[in-house]
Order: sequence, then C-alpha cells, then structure tokens
Amino acid sequence: MKLKERLVMAAMGFSLAVVLLVLLDINLVIPHTEHVNSHHGLVKMGERESENYKSRILQKTSSQSQEYKFSKSEEEKSNSDTKSKESKDDFKDVVQFLMKISQKHNRHWKGSKAGRPEKSNPTIGEVVSVSEAEMSSVWGRFQYSISKEEMYSAKDPTITEVVDTMRQLPIVGISQKEGGTQLKLIIEYEDGGQALFKPMRFPRTQETLPNHFYFTDYERHNAEVAAFHLDQLLGFRRAVPVTGRILNITRDIYSLAEGDLLKTFFISPAGNLCFHGKCSYYCDTSHAICGNPDMLEGSFAAFLPAKSVAPRKTWRHPWRRSYHKRRKAEWENDPDYCEVVKDVHPYNQGRRLFDIMDLAIFDFLMGNMDRHHYETFKLFGNDTFPVHLDHGRAFGRSGHDEMSILAPLYQCCVIRHSTLSMLLTYHSGPVPLSTALNRSLSSDPIKPVLTNQHLEAVDRRVGLVLQVARECLDSAEIAQNVIFISDELYSNVKPDQPVDDGHYFKGEQ
Repeated sequence: MKLKERLVMAAMGFSLAVVLLVLLDINLVIPHTEHVNSHHGLVKMGERESENYKSRILQKTSSQSQEYKFSKSEEEKSNSDTKSKESKDDFKDVVQFLMKISQKHNRHWKGSKAGRPEKSNPTIGEVVSVSEAEMSSVWGRFQYSISKEEMYSAKDPTITEVVDTMRQLPIVGISQKEGGTQLKLIIEYEDGGQALFKPMRFPRTQETLPNHFYFTDYERHNAEVAAFHLDQLLGFRRAVPVTGRILNITRDIYSLAEGDLLKTFFISPAGNLCFHGKCSYYCDTSHAICGNPDMLEGSFAAFLPAKSVAPRKTWRHPWRRSYHKRRKAEWENDPDYCEVVKDVHPYNQGRRLFDIMDLAIFDFLMGNMDRHHYETFKLFGNDTFPVHLDHGRAFGRSGHDEMSILAPLYQCCVIRHSTLSMLLTYHSGPVPLSTALNRSLSSDPIKPVLTNQHLEAVDRRVGLVLQVARECLDSAEIAQNVIFISDELYSNVKPDQPVDDGHYFKGEQ
C-alpha cells in the first residue's frame, strides 16, 4: 500500500475514534430518557412519589420551621445576633396606635367618669363571711384575700409570708396526690397548711426530648417556680404562689411515707435514695426520682381554698389541643375558628376572651403547650379571672418558638391595651423581661431556676408576640378593633347564642 493511502486510512481511523468518543461522552452526560423509562419505569416515578410523600407527610409546619431557624451553626447565630442588636425593631408603629387609643379614651373618659360607680372587687372572705380566727393563719389570709379580679393584689405582703412559710416550715405529713399523669405529693406543715410538691427529675440543661409529644413530656419543678414569677412580672397575678425548696428525702419524705408510696423506695446502684410512687406516666423504677444521695429539689405550690368553701368551675379551653399523636384540634384546621368562640357566652362580651389572650401570651413566653382546661371561682360568676395553674411542662425547648400557642391571638386579633403596653415596655425599655425575671428568681432557694438559653428565649418571644399584634393592626380597619383599653368596650352579643357550660368546646374534630 502506498504511503498516501496509508495516511488517508490513518486519518479516517482517527476521525472515527474521535466521533465514537464524543458520542460515548454525550450519552454518559445526558442519559437516554426513553431507555431509562422503558427498562426502569418505577425509578423516576418512584423518586417523584417519594418527594411528594415527604412533602405531604413529613413537611414541617410553620411553627416547626421556627426551630430550624435556631438550629444554625454557631457562627451564623453570632452574626444574626449581632445584626438583630444593631437593627432591633422598636415597634414605633404599634406604640403610635397605643398612644392614639389612649388619647381618644381619655377624652371620652373625662366626660363620662362623673357618676360612674367604682368597679366592685370583693374577696372570697367577704363573700363567704369568714371569721377573724380563720384569717389568723398565713394560709387563711392568702386564700380568703383572693378577689374577683386577681389572685392577690400588687403589694400584698401575704404572698411573701406564704412563700417564706413553704420554704422554711417543718414538714409533718406527706401523701401522694391522686390523679394526674405524673407524681405529685401533698405536703402537710406543722401549722396545718398544705402545699403541692413536684420533685426534680433531671438537670436544668436537659430539655424536652425531640420525639416526645407535649402530652407525654416530663414535668419540670423549676418551670412551676418560674411561671409564678413570670405571671407576677406580667402584671396578671393569676397564678398561685410557688417556691423552690431542697428536701432531705430520708427525713422529709421517706420517714413520713406510708402505704403504696413507701413500697416504692429503694437504693439505686449509685447509692442514692430513690422512689417513684404510682401515676399514669413515669412512675416506675426506670423513671425513679433520686436524691443526691438523699437531697432533692422540688417546687412547692400553695393550696387554693377548699372547694367546700370556694367551689371552682372547670372550663374546657376553646383552643385545647387534641392530645392525640395524629388527630388535630378544630382550631388547627379552621382559620376562622375565633368567630365560633366569639359567638359563645361568656366569650361574647366582657373580660373572658381577653383573659384567654393573656393566657396564650403567658403560655407562649414559657413554651407551654399543655393548656387543656382552666378554672374560675364560682362565687364570682363569669366576670372573673381564670386561675393560672399547672405549668410543669413549660420551659422545655429554649430553641423552639411554638407559634401555634398564639393561635387565640392571631385568629381573634384582639388584645388588652395594658397587656400590649407592658410587652412594649419590656421589649424597648431599660429592663428586658429576661433581666426582670432573672432578678426575681435570684431569691429562690433553687437558683438558678432557668438557664440563660431559656431567659433569652423569653425576650425573643416578646418580640414575636409584638409582631403578631402588628400584623393584626395592619389588617384591621381601625386599631380599636384590635386594642381594647377596657374590657367593657368588647361585645359580640346576639340573640340565641349558645352558652358554654364548661364542656362546650370538644377540642377534636
């Protein structure tokens, strides 16, 4: 073969090789879709179905997505914190709304104040005609001074006496409280007084387990203490006095225990004295309450008056959760649910709806999702405050803001002028709520009651409540439909409205 022909053949071979290489490379980069579908038809469809399944079933809710915001890296947190401090929202627009409503109300009030009777605020002692002997003890002075408007007055020295007594008085009797999901003990003092004891289960740093539902979460003794102080700082004064105390299990519990409770005591492998009692959840050897080796923290809550003297009415909370791992409550699926509530007495006029708003804000600041019922004193009728009780499941997740707790507020878009003003003062004033709360808690025997993370969360949540209030104001025709300077200004009374007997709202769909 001639040299020229050989060169031609070599060039053709090289060109063919290049073409083959290019074709192979394209096929690898861009696979033939028809080929994949014809042989593996379930792969692509399976991937789509899997993605749709995840978005439908495993998608995080708007409230859960808030947790993601606080699970960023430490560097991102630091940067965002610095930026937030530099550009902190002072909510001047909300302040302007408050000022305008105050000015308008003051002009109207000056012209109509004359001749108006003072609002009646009787105490339990006045209603039931308690004798001086019954008012002689610190317990009697507290219980019978509870009024129609509040658990105790702003400067009532009796509350300090009650707290000091629960901290210091010797314990002479102990028994397990019946009912409830977790262990609680009734403490009896030598002067005849009683308190409800919730023991410490784990350190402050241990938060709610990620896979626990709100209704199976552990109760925290320090949450009860912090809730009492927070309720006081918010100006509500609707919670019973609570204090922390350190007990010697051997002297204060074991030596006084009897019956079934006594049978649950044992010495752990670590040499600590433990017990577990009997209850619905976490009352077994694997969830025992142990001392160190026999010293134990706990919360002590003062008792309310006996129901034979001051009977209480139990109400199912309109925004009660389903307490089921799959079912949702009606309010979680109906954005107009508040219209249903406002059509029912006593939520159709007066203070009750605003008390529910206050309670929602109070629970949100603590992260408390466990609000299924509330109680009022029957002696005062329906125009009285709801008692703030049972906050053991609060302060469980410092990095998560459960926005659904604020459903009453963002669905109804009504709030007391005094509540909004107080939140703005803590948000923009010289003393943040976290600082005030930490100072208040510093006098408790079990200090530090809250970790810094939980204190920071309280301030963060104040801002979130104010943001919800702002959104309500932005969507309202007039600010007076959102901010009420007086409970009397609210009325949604119509003919033939249903009346809540305490069990009207079922909670589940």
